[in-house]
Amino acid sequence: MPYRNTFIKVADDCPVTVGTEPKQRGGKKTGVNHEFDVLQADPYGRSGDELIFEVYLRKKGISAAEVAANRDALWADLFRKEHPCLRASSLTKRYGWGAHYNAEGKIALYPMESAAYQQFLADEGATVLMAMRSKRK
Repeated sequence: MPYRNTFIKVADDCPVTVGTEPKQRGGKKTGVNHEFDVLQADPYGRSGDELIFEVYLRKKGISAAEVAANRDALWADLFRKEHPCLRASSLTKRYGWGAHYNAEGKIALYPMESAAYQQFLADEGATVLMAMRSKRK
C-alpha cells in the first residue's frame, strides 16, 4: 500500500546533523545517489514505485528507447518481488533527509535542519514514521 500524507523522519541513529548529499562509491553512482538525484531534480514528481523504477533504469543503463519499447515488461520484471520504501533508504537512515509523500503519494526530500522538516513533524494531519535504524539496539 503506497504512502499518502506521510512523512518519513530521519532515523534516530543517523550519523549526520544536516541533510548531506550521498557520496559516490569508487567514483560510481550507487542506488542512493540515483534516488537523491531523481528526487532533487523533480520533487513530488514520482511515487515510491516510480522512483524504484527510475533508479533501476539508471543503474542498469537502460536507454529511453528501450524503455519506450519495453516499459510494461521491464516494470513487471522489476516488481515480481517487493522493494523497500524510503524508510529503509540511506537517505533517511544515514544522510539526514526526511521524505514527504503528498496526498497523491508523490515524494519530495527535506533536509533535517530545515523549517519545512520541522513543520512536517508537527503536522497533525500527516502520518509521521521513523526511518529504520542502521544498527540494532
